[in-house]
Amino acid sequence: MPRQLFAHVETWVFDLDNTLYPAEIRLFDQIERRMVDYLMAALGVASDEANRLRRHYWQDYGTTLAGLMAEHGVDPEPYLRDVHDIDLSGVPPDPALGRAIAALPGRKVVYTNGSREHSREVTKARGLEGAFDALYGFEDAGYLPKPEAAAFAAVFALAGLAPERGAMFEDDPRNLAVPHGLGMRTVLVGAAVDAPHVHHATDDLAGFLAGLV
Repeated sequence: MPRQLFAHVETWVFDLDNTLYPAEIRLFDQIERRMVDYLMAALGVASDEANRLRRHYWQDYGTTLAGLMAEHGVDPEPYLRDVHDIDLSGVPPDPALGRAIAALPGRKVVYTNGSREHSREVTKARGLEGAFDALYGFEDAGYLPKPEAAAFAAVFALAGLAPERGAMFEDDPRNLAVPHGLGMRTVLVGAAVDAPHVHHATDDLAGFLAGLV
């Protein structure tokens, strides 16, 4: 484990969905279903078309909501409340991850394309309540999504983060390109990809973090 490569890190930034919990929990499936239902109601389209648009907006705009805002002027707040109204009873606590995060030196924050409230509820379900110094959501980025550079700039300014002394953990490799360019150490949580902006990859976040201290 390249512990020395993280010795300079003062701020640890974690994505939320499929990062602070494993994708195998399938929690995001619930969110995607609610997205499809929202698109069907808001745009008056059938399920197949709503699902196509969901994927299209995610691919082209970074998030489905960003596409809805850009192309249809959707109000983000009702959307965020609706799609994150999900059942968290199947989300298990992760004491090992909690211990690993607590042992990291410096500040720990969450930055998600979801809402701040969603971040609060999911971290609580994972037993990570109080593990982070701050939780930042889509609203804190001025409703701009990762991977847009302006979204990172807004949140990092709020966090008072010096990127060259930070590390970013993400499940979507697209969202590591800007942090890498700013000088952050980047870690992909999930299957490894061959990309110059990904320094490390792991499918065991708790184990990876434990190896850094």
